[in-house]
Amino acid sequence: MSDPAAALLEVKVPRLAESISEATLVEWLKPDGAAVRLDEPVATLETDKAAVEIVADGAGVLRHGQPLGAVVTVGQVLGRIESGPGTAAPAPSAAPPKPAAAPAPAKPAAAPVMPAARRVLEERGLEAAQVKGTGKGARITKEDAQRHATGPVAPAAAPRETPAQVAPAAAAPAAAHEAGGERVVPMSRIRLRIAERLVQAQQTAAILTTFNEIDMSRVMDARARYKDAFEQKHGVKLGFMSFFARACVLALAEVPSVNAFIRGDDIVYHDHAHLGIATSTEKGLLVPVIEHAQRLDFAGLEREIARLAERGRAGTLTPQELSGGTFTITNGGVFGSLLSTPILNPPQSGILGMHKIEKRPVVVGDAVVVRPMMYVALSYDHRIIDGAQAVTFLVRVKERLEDPERMLLAV
Repeated sequence: MSDPAAALLEVKVPRLAESISEATLVEWLKPDGAAVRLDEPVATLETDKAAVEIVADGAGVLRHGQPLGAVVTVGQVLGRIESGPGTAAPAPSAAPPKPAAAPAPAKPAAAPVMPAARRVLEERGLEAAQVKGTGKGARITKEDAQRHATGPVAPAAAPRETPAQVAPAAAAPAAAHEAGGERVVPMSRIRLRIAERLVQAQQTAAILTTFNEIDMSRVMDARARYKDAFEQKHGVKLGFMSFFARACVLALAEVPSVNAFIRGDDIVYHDHAHLGIATSTEKGLLVPVIEHAQRLDFAGLEREIARLAERGRAGTLTPQELSGGTFTITNGGVFGSLLSTPILNPPQSGILGMHKIEKRPVVVGDAVVVRPMMYVALSYDHRIIDGAQAVTFLVRVKERLEDPERMLLAV
């Protein structure tokens, strides 16, 4: 039983981000009755934008107050931390504790496991303690579990707890179930929000797409010549995305309507470029934002792109890192897409779609030559951006990528 003299510290849902008022409790990182330390992660919430870790505001014994799968609101109590005499260890059972059982609470101190990683470990019959976590706070990610799960499925996996035993009954709706040859998987909050926003964009904006193609010869040549020196000096690899990011930032300054949005009957123009970079993760397509991208050089852009992409894959992006974008770049080319019409990310009015680089015959002067070409697409809101402005923006991006030195001179 709990000590009557113990102080109670409430674990509440923090303020998440602008326009986000509720979240889903997807994981308790510490079991009920476990000893926790100050600032130790104890739970994970999933909003419609990101996963958020909740940390302990004090040391003591954690008491769960909400089941997995519960939808909670800002300020709502998730659980409590009992601090004071007799709370340094997890609550004992009705039987008197045996001296040899004292070290048992050490097991929950293993590295926290991401939900997707736990599924991999359960399928392979592996223990989390055997895996080294590389995520935030040494958390075990799906990639960590997959790297470790290289052997055959353990034959002794049958006695392990099933997901239904690990999670309370309230979490059952989050699990997949089969019926009549179909596998039904409830949509996550993030996927629901993605679907909602995409439909919203189609229903509220007059979306039109314009296309162009870019000769990537000079960008590829510059990257090949300087990538090693760039990485040695700046500690980050030189990719194609920084070229496109810089080209877009400069083009947005020339065609400000592409960096604006509609609010009621007004057009709001941004004096900054908060650049969204679409990133594919196991939770779906997320768009982390590089704030004030206009202030960054190539090295600064590459650092932010790499940092946000890694946080996206690890599931540690915060709602703030996914908010406030004014223009988005998405790269379907990494999956082999030759051409597409990207959908706007409301309330933004423009999105640039990159595609795969493919050698094609093109006419240069009076000769037909083979060049590495990429189709690019700009989807835009025709309510605010005229066709001439959209074409001009795309041409400015094309000009800078076909002559990269222009970006260094900002001309």
